Order: sequence, then structure tokens, then C-alpha cells
Amino acid sequence: MTSTVGWELYRSFLGVLDEGSLSGASRALDITQPTVGRHVGALETALEVVLFTRSQTGFLPTEAARSLEPHARAMAVAAAALERAAQGQGAGIVGTVRVTASEMLGVEVLPPILARLQDEHPGLRIELSLSDRVQNLLARESDIAVRGFRPDQEQLVVQRVGEVQLGLHASKEYLARHGTPKTVADLRPHRLVGFDADTPYLRQARKDFPMWRREAFAVRCDSDCAQLSMLRAGGGIGICQVPLARSHGLRRVLPEVNVPLPMWLAMHEDLRSSPRCRATYEALAVGLRKYCGRD
Repeated sequence: MTSTVGWELYRSFLGVLDEGSLSGASRALDITQPTVGRHVGALETALEVVLFTRSQTGFLPTEAARSLEPHARAMAVAAAALERAAQGQGAGIVGTVRVTASEMLGVEVLPPILARLQDEHPGLRIELSLSDRVQNLLARESDIAVRGFRPDQEQLVVQRVGEVQLGLHASKEYLARHGTPKTVADLRPHRLVGFDADTPYLRQARKDFPMWRREAFAVRCDSDCAQLSMLRAGGGIGICQVPLARSHGLRRVLPEVNVPLPMWLAMHEDLRSSPRCRATYEALAVGLRKYCGRD
């Protein structure tokens, strides 16, 4: 077995793994299909394993491929971090910064902040990774993270930018049809919009608001953005960030129901010397403090 295997072979391997075919991988990677095939064949030869079983439905990964996958993913993350670092060399705020945030923040809150930042620094490129999965900043899956909890790794620079309140909201049309609840008990006949899968944050929130549980929801969805759309469409009553609900014209009900959501910024300490990361971090801090009502 050879000890030197180029990254491009693993890149093609991941492409086939993700797309399920040589043609799909070639489109995703913007290289020719024969090149993808040669790369996979060369990797199988170098590692002396069979990575895919060819079938009429596509390329099916073998157990060997599945065992290699997490290591190849780690290589992809490292390669992307190297590329971002290389692009950011030189004077000025240029290059790529990868920011991770929740779907709701990434869709509704961050775009104007990042657009203003890029107006000021046209050479800056933003990769916005939207997921409720906690990405590993120490492994450089992202450069900067916006999170609803305080990261505890020692090698991170963290800042609490504020706290936003979550409250119950509905559209004025829904309330006109179904009435406005005056007490928590009045919520029972209403259509409630909530999550499908339970989470640690929801379990914590139920200490203050015990009825917010899966079996009470008439509409269940794990997408915050889809829940917001359902509320705007008059689909029921649900929890939403107060400033965001206000901007969409939703009406707050039972204002005594308050669930605090802290907001933290985090960045690997090694990136403090990077002009592009520092500028992005500072712009996010200013914009999110304003969103939280601190400025």
C-alpha cells in the first residue's frame, strides 16, 4: 500500500459518496466523469480496498468506504480551511470567511449585516453555513459561529452579544378567526405550531412553559423558518423571536410567556490576527447587539 495519496483522490471519493454516481460527482466537482472514475480507481488501488459496488442504481459504498468517510470529511474541512487562509493573505480585508448560524438567524437576521460588511469590503467573500448542528470551530469547520449558548472550549474567543426574547405569536387574521387567548389554559383549543423533534433547549424551556411539548402541537416542524411562515399564513400560534415577529407584523399573545435566548459569538483564537475574520466578527457583534436591542 502506498503512503502518498493525493487529496484530489479523496475529493472525488467524497463526490461519488455524496452524489451516488460518477456523473453526479463530475457535475458537483466540475471535473470530467472519466477523471472522477480514474481518481476512485486510483484510490482503491492505493488503499487496496473496494470502495463502491457498481449497480444499476448507481455506486453503492462498501463498508470500507463508510469507514474512510469521517477521515475524508476531516480532510475536506482542513482543505477548505487552508484555502480560506490562503485567500486571505496580503494587505486589506480580502478572502473568505465561513460563518455558521441557525437557519432562522441566517435567513432573517444576518444577511443585512453581511451585505453592509461586503459593501465596505468588496474583496471579502462569505460562506454562510446554516444549521442547528454545532460545528467544530477547533477543527475549523467554520471560522465564526453565532450560537445560542456559551461555547466552553478554551481556544475560542467568545463574546455574549445580547439576549433576545422568545414569545408566543400569531397573525392578526388567525386571532380574528379564533380569538386571542387570555391565559395559558386558553391555548388548549388553539392550533399550536411547534417542533417535531425534542431538543435540550426545548426541555430547558419547558421548565418555564411546561405545556410546550410535542403532543400539544397541531403543526410540527423542525425548521424555524417554516414555523415562521406557518404563523404568517395564519396557521396557528407559535414561539418566535420577538423582534423578528414584530418585523413580520405578527401579534404577540400572552406577553408574560418569555423564554430568553442568549446570543454568543465565537471564533478560534488563532484567527484574531486575520483582518478578514476580525472585521467579520466585529461587524456581526455590532449588528447582533442592535438586533438584541442593546444599541
